[in-house]
Amino acid sequence: MYAVIKTGGKQYKVAEGDTLRVETLAGEPGTAISFDEVLMVADGDAVKVGSPKIAGGSVSAEIVNHGRADKVHILKHRRRKHYHKEQGHRQNFTTVKITGIAGL
Repeated sequence: MYAVIKTGGKQYKVAEGDTLRVETLAGEPGTAISFDEVLMVADGDAVKVGSPKIAGGSVSAEIVNHGRADKVHILKHRRRKHYHKEQGHRQNFTTVKITGIAGL
C-alpha cells in the first residue's frame, strides 16, 4: 500500500515504514503528526484518486529529527569587471517516519 501526500509545496510517494525528508515542521522529535492532504492511495489493484485530495484520507507519521541540509554555494561573476559575489544557503528540514496510511 502506498499514498501520495502533499506537504511543504511538494508531493511525495510514501509507504508504511518509509523515512523521508520534508520541509521544516513544528514539533519535537518523537511527536506523532498527521498529513491530511492525501492526493492518492493505492493498495494492489484498488486505487483511489482525489480531486484534488481524498476526503477522510490521512497519513500518520512520527518526527525523527530536525536538521540542516548541505550548503549550496551561489556565485555571481562579471567578466573583466572585477566583480564577484559569493553566497551560501542551508535549507532546514525535518525527517519523518511513516507509521500508517488510512483512506482507501
